[in-house]
Order: sequence, then structure tokens, then C-alpha cells
Amino acid sequence: MPHEHGMGRGPHHGWGPRARRASPPGQWEVTARVERVVEPALLLLLSERPMHGYELLDRLTALMNEGWMIDLGNLYRVLRGLEAEDVVRSAWDVGAPGPAKRVYEITPAGMMLLDQWGTALERTEIGIARFLARYRELRGGT
Repeated sequence: MPHEHGMGRGPHHGWGPRARRASPPGQWEVTARVERVVEPALLLLLSERPMHGYELLDRLTALMNEGWMIDLGNLYRVLRGLEAEDVVRSAWDVGAPGPAKRVYEITPAGMMLLDQWGTALERTEIGIARFLARYRELRGGT
């Protein structure tokens, strides 16, 4: 029988649409999902200077930590989507040694979007801080 979210798996297999799963039954494995944080992180990095995909991947990993990694294929999909919305633009850099590389840069619309992301993430940070404070209080300050 398909899982209620259409994933085709039972409730104890894979991550599905949630950030937790039973593993083994009666215990939970939880991960903070960050798919939506990749976009503002890329915009932040590109606001510093134009970069090619591999450099963005390396810097994104350094910024977000290895637990929040994105694979190169997904990174390029996100970049293409941002480019389609005129949030970033790209051009081939044929002057550098080696094969030509597509270099991405943020646009003025991308800077406005980055500002909106910053505001939204600040609100989220406040909520997370409140949650963690109450959780730590519940757990005796640990």
C-alpha cells in the first residue's frame, strides 16, 4: 500500500516529506532539512563576488557545514532556476586556464531577494532560539 504522502514506501523507510523517520521502530532519526536555505546561501555567496559552480559548491559546504551539502546536479538546477527568474546571470569564462567555466553573478533583483531572505531568516532564527531555550529548560539546561 502506498505511503500516505505518495512516496510509495511505508512509514519506516526513507525520509519522505518529513525530516524524521522511525529507525528502528520506537526510536527516531531526525535531520534538519535545509533545501530552502540553499537559495539564500547561494545568493549570499554570489553577493560577495561572481563564482563558478564548483567554487560555489565548495564555499556552500564551508558556509553551511557538511551536514547540509547539496550535490552538484541539484546546485546547477537551483542556479538555472534562479537565472530563469533573473535573480542571477551567468556567462562563460573562456579566459581562465582549462576548459571554459560558467560563472554566475547576482543581479540587482537577486540582491533584493537576498534582503528578503535575510529578513525571513532573522524571523526564523528568533523562533528557533525560543524553541531551543524552552527545550533546554525542559531538559534541565543541557
